[in-house]
Amino acid sequence: MFRDMFRSTLLAASRSTAVRALVESAPLSRLVVDRFVAGTGVDQALAVTREILTDRLVTIDHLGEDTTDRARADAAVETYRTLLRRLGDAGLADRAEVSVKLSALGARLPVDAEKIALDGARRICEAADAVGTTVTVDMEDHTTTDATLQAVQDLRLDFPWVGAVLQAYLRRTESDCRNLAVRGSRVRLCKGAYDEPASVAFRDRHEVDRSFVRCLMALMAGAGLPMVATHDPRLIAIARSLGQRHGTAYELQMLYGVRPQAQTRLAAEGERVRIYLPYGTDWFGYFIRRLAERPANTAFFLRSLITGG
Repeated sequence: MFRDMFRSTLLAASRSTAVRALVESAPLSRLVVDRFVAGTGVDQALAVTREILTDRLVTIDHLGEDTTDRARADAAVETYRTLLRRLGDAGLADRAEVSVKLSALGARLPVDAEKIALDGARRICEAADAVGTTVTVDMEDHTTTDATLQAVQDLRLDFPWVGAVLQAYLRRTESDCRNLAVRGSRVRLCKGAYDEPASVAFRDRHEVDRSFVRCLMALMAGAGLPMVATHDPRLIAIARSLGQRHGTAYELQMLYGVRPQAQTRLAAEGERVRIYLPYGTDWFGYFIRRLAERPANTAFFLRSLITGG
């Protein structure tokens, strides 16, 4: 109960402009942010990507969300296109893809939002296709689920490799997994990191875990590629067992900076492991969600605020 209340409070604080200003202006130790974020620019992101690609795969997220300015949305598209071109030039595109949030591409603009975001996502997909890699469309809070899945469906008409993301804590997700577990479909299953109401989401972590397993079973029994995004050793073990039982190809996906030793161990054991690698200056929302996921992360962060690093 306390854990859930703490998580809800922290996520609510993340929407406060005052809290954001305080955190972003505080003399944080770079060790705190760098634990989860691979720098602010593309050069730093590519340097970290090269290191990871020695034994794992990567999906790169240029941080940004909830954009309400058309110029910023257009700039996000061009940033992704530049990133993809750089991946191709560096010979990394066969092992590194990108993840995008539609709200960073204009999905929350006041006029023509869905069209602008879809057009931007399509331009990113064209750039990915040109260098021989793929794009996964990130999922955001539950109010965006239908629009995001529709965008994925539209993009797959021209780019059938576009990945979708489903969140196990939503009550609808088991059904969505069955619908998306088709040949050629890439589906990332994660627990979910937003503060959702009980009417649409499981709130108890044990219920979320049980939902994750049910969703995982649906994906593993299907004809697509399950991308299993979790750091929970029990769920990873279940995924490996189901993959072996069904003879299903799958990926294990983990966040940059979270359980790095487990990441390298799984890769050494022959698992296909992909690391979600965020970079950029707009790191606040992503960073707070990582803190909300584990109280230990928050204690580490607060100590750095008090001591100034």
